[in-house]
Amino acid sequence: MSPSLQIRPYHPDDWDAVYDICVRTGAAGQDARGHYQSDALLPDVYAGPYLALEPHLAFVVDEGGRAVGYVLGTANTPAFVEAWRARWLPRVAGRYPHPVEPARTADERLIATLHHPEWMLAPELAPHPAHLHVDLLPHVQGAGYGRRLVETFLAAVAAAGAPSLHLGTGNNNTRALRFYERLGFQQLTVAGAVGTTYFWCPTGRRG
Repeated sequence: MSPSLQIRPYHPDDWDAVYDICVRTGAAGQDARGHYQSDALLPDVYAGPYLALEPHLAFVVDEGGRAVGYVLGTANTPAFVEAWRARWLPRVAGRYPHPVEPARTADERLIATLHHPEWMLAPELAPHPAHLHVDLLPHVQGAGYGRRLVETFLAAVAAAGAPSLHLGTGNNNTRALRFYERLGFQQLTVAGAVGTTYFWCPTGRRG
């Protein structure tokens, strides 16, 4: 019999499991291990900053004591960007020297994203200050845990004062696109966005 699943707040002991989930779902929902110079690069951009800077807004799906899915993010993207540059980038920049720009390879593009957190501050996103990332391992997808993680996060950032939230997902990640559409998220046009579809939603109760 498989262990029961529950959603609970993130704990520092979950760090390695969250990193593992991030890289194992990092290629449009598929396994990204071996795609970059280090398997830590992807989660160092899309998981580590949130766990380090805003762990109180991270929640996991627990399966027998191990995280098999997560949601993480921030209630205030501009403040998060400042904290990323001041506190996260110095922690990891030694592993990823700033590449010559414009970036040419997938590694260089991801490292450039690490060094430019201000890229998250598109004007069209400003009215929706919260943002999130949610990922689940394949064996727990499709059972409602993704929806529950998002709802848990929305309640947390609403309590923190965020009126609405945005997120972006790759145009080639059709499963994620359908997931957010089913949740009632609305598409948001962002000038210059290439290969990414943006959504937004209010953080309060929705019908």
